[in-house]
Amino acid sequence: MVTRFDTTHLPSAPSTVAPDGSSVRLLLRLKAGGMAHFELAPGQTSKAVTHRTVEEIWYFVAGRGEMWREQNGHSTIVDVYPGVCLTIPLGTRFQFRSCSADALAAVGVTMPPWPGDDEAVVVNGEWQPTVR
Repeated sequence: MVTRFDTTHLPSAPSTVAPDGSSVRLLLRLKAGGMAHFELAPGQTSKAVTHRTVEEIWYFVAGRGEMWREQNGHSTIVDVYPGVCLTIPLGTRFQFRSCSADALAAVGVTMPPWPGDDEAVVVNGEWQPTVR
């Protein structure tokens, strides 16, 4: 079976709001994974979530902030800014926040592709969320 190849551009407006409260611009997907652009407004903190079946790789492209990740009792907070790439393995609880005057933005790859809003489960995080 041959899969058609596609090309797209970053949508000018968000496609949806992620379960963590960040704005999402959907990009492309294949059978094994999908890609999206995530954005959190200046000074905002996401809800903490964990995924049921997917894992992700994020590459930050704008802003400055922090990402908290916790898995099996190991917790870490890392500074994030353009050029930082990180993984969110299956079972990881995570939360991020924008700490600058610019929106914090990342491009993320989800493997397998995002199955729907019930994929993410809201959990207790490191910070109080400011998004709804």
